[in-house]
Amino acid sequence: MSILDKIISHKKKEVAERIGLYPIKLLEQSIYFESEPISMKKYLLREDKSGIVAEIKRKSPSKGAINPHVNVERTSIGYMQAGASALSVLTDSEFFGGKNEDLTIARKYNFCPILRKDFIIEEYQIVEAKSIGADTILLIAAVLDPQRLKALAAFAKSLHMEVLMEVHNLEELQQNLHPEVDMVGVNNRNLNTFETTVETSKALASHIPSGFVAVSESGINNPATIAELKTFGYQGFLMGEYFMQHARPEDAASRFIKELKKLNQQKA
Repeated sequence: MSILDKIISHKKKEVAERIGLYPIKLLEQSIYFESEPISMKKYLLREDKSGIVAEIKRKSPSKGAINPHVNVERTSIGYMQAGASALSVLTDSEFFGGKNEDLTIARKYNFCPILRKDFIIEEYQIVEAKSIGADTILLIAAVLDPQRLKALAAFAKSLHMEVLMEVHNLEELQQNLHPEVDMVGVNNRNLNTFETTVETSKALASHIPSGFVAVSESGINNPATIAELKTFGYQGFLMGEYFMQHARPEDAASRFIKELKKLNQQKA
């Protein structure tokens, strides 16, 4: 059983428990539920921003503890002040040490697009995402068949939320290019072996139609890598581990984005 299989098996039980504890009718009473989501797609295309989706990630199955005691308020505000285009907040507790409250805290202190990073397999989780203040959800092609992914994406659109669809290979990409998807994320980390290489993003770039905003995820730790990926058509760059391994992730993001701006100015 791969780590991905373990995560999904646990997620099914977790979602069933949460449905019993927090019915949809209760989630719909959240102060965030009626608010209009902020477009992550538009923010990634803004020229005054870096294109970076800065992530809050306490731990991972491959790396163990990364920054378990991160200050979500300070880090999320610092990320946006540094010039990030959006925030990503991991809400999976069992494998990534996150919680829904992390996203709600980020929402409370920031007017920007926020991605709920989790393993979404049920419509309930999308309602839950909106109720905690998320604007965008992640749908992972490796854990959903194409019809199911399309149905979940359509449900998210009915709530005016955006969808980042994540793939790892050409087959997943070609099977899931639905109009309901806003952004295509290429995860450079193999979810079975956890090996990471940005060559995955480069290899799939030409297969992503221009109507989708292309996002490269994982394994980015150098501004030059972003500059190179932009030449392949990528407009978004999801980064978590590199920032989170520093005691002050927001300071690491600030230094990184300043270097990226210098690189861009040199190329201009």
